[in-house]
Amino acid sequence: MIKVGIIGGGGYTAGELIRILQYHPEVEISFVQSASQAGKYVYETHDDLLGECNLKFSAELSTDIDALFLCMGHGQSPTFMAQNSIPDQVAVIDLGNDFRLEDTWVYGLPELNRSAIQGSKRIANPGCFATAIQLGLLPLAQAGLLGTEVHINATTGSTGAGQAPSPTTHFSWRASNLSVYKAFDHQHLGEIRRSLVQAQPGFGGALNFIPLRGDFTRGILATMYLDCNLSETELTELYAQTYADEPFTFVSVPNPHLKQVVNTNKCLVHVEKHGNKALIISAIDNLTKGASGQAVQNLNLIFGLPEKTGLNLKSVAF
Repeated sequence: MIKVGIIGGGGYTAGELIRILQYHPEVEISFVQSASQAGKYVYETHDDLLGECNLKFSAELSTDIDALFLCMGHGQSPTFMAQNSIPDQVAVIDLGNDFRLEDTWVYGLPELNRSAIQGSKRIANPGCFATAIQLGLLPLAQAGLLGTEVHINATTGSTGAGQAPSPTTHFSWRASNLSVYKAFDHQHLGEIRRSLVQAQPGFGGALNFIPLRGDFTRGILATMYLDCNLSETELTELYAQTYADEPFTFVSVPNPHLKQVVNTNKCLVHVEKHGNKALIISAIDNLTKGASGQAVQNLNLIFGLPEKTGLNLKSVAF
């Protein structure tokens, strides 16, 4: 069994990680650390785990493990790594934003960096918006088809903002509401551009990204459009070939919707042609493929397991 620990166990991504790992056939959760929740049962915070998990939150870190997940707020992981001696043989998967542009950490998007992930013990898990957008654009980038400008519009559920209450996650504000935030300046743009340049060296086009807050809890629906000379048939064939052997990324002929992916580790991608514009639609669950599910996919890769181990999750559908 792979012994794992979780740091920062009180938030949404940690709760989702526990739900997945609880039924992973090759994993044993050794501890779930939370300074603010120490001594409480995990199900007292993640109450859907009542009857499923009898672990208590711990205050301490143990290094008698094989893998460690960091589920802390952005900016906290470098401090944690500096203050704690983590043995080199312990795999560390950081779900925060801190190491995604660091050369000493492997960027954990399996569809782009599978072989590097398999050979590394330091993985920077991608952001949720970044995952949806990159999987929508990578086939074009790998074919050298990204031009001077890409327009991106993506809407995320409220869980993407974390568990700590804020004015824009409060029910009475979020319900029946829609808003734009961090237009053209979202923190995920750096990792998105880096991956696109990795796939298409020399790409320097504009990424015009408009993120939105949606009136739902889970999921991201992203739309991207750009000039493209390929026909719709050629586009569909390009995407189908790119993702033919991927266990979680699928090309959908019908226009996809969020209920197909919520509670799964899937990404559904759809392509259309409108005049000289290629339209790409990408849908993921921000807490699974956009965070905790992808982290477990990376764990499976590091330890030589089939990528779908513990991740055979079905969507809620209705």
